[in-house]
Amino acid sequence: MGGFGGSLKNISIGCASGKLGKLQIHREGSRTWADGPHFMERMVEGGKAITDHFGRDITYINVLRNMSISCDCEGLGAAPVTLPDLGILASTDILAIDKASVDMIYALPEDVRKPMVERIESRSGLRQLTYMKEMGMGNEQYELITV
Repeated sequence: MGGFGGSLKNISIGCASGKLGKLQIHREGSRTWADGPHFMERMVEGGKAITDHFGRDITYINVLRNMSISCDCEGLGAAPVTLPDLGILASTDILAIDKASVDMIYALPEDVRKPMVERIESRSGLRQLTYMKEMGMGNEQYELITV
């Protein structure tokens, strides 16, 4: 549902408290399920609670390896890997690392990136990035340093 699984998705969904926390992220209002941009906004709000709690004591790591259009939660039923390994990113800025990760995917040749871009855009996945910026969760400007 997240369109892409970067650091925001992992801390938001991963750190949500049991059934209640995950329900709060997946729900829009008292009875309907969030989808598209509303789901992205709930994920960002959940992630903001985590980043506000831990402050600057978090380092984010995105591993852009063995990527497919499926979520890791799909396990053995996941779609096959379709993207090349792009490396490992690390940052203390959650917005910068997720933006850099998405930018690296969008920089791939069109025939290679197409399925992932369609997945991201069909689920309003880029809303994560714009809403993180609106919520003051980091800087969308970054510098890639190869180590």
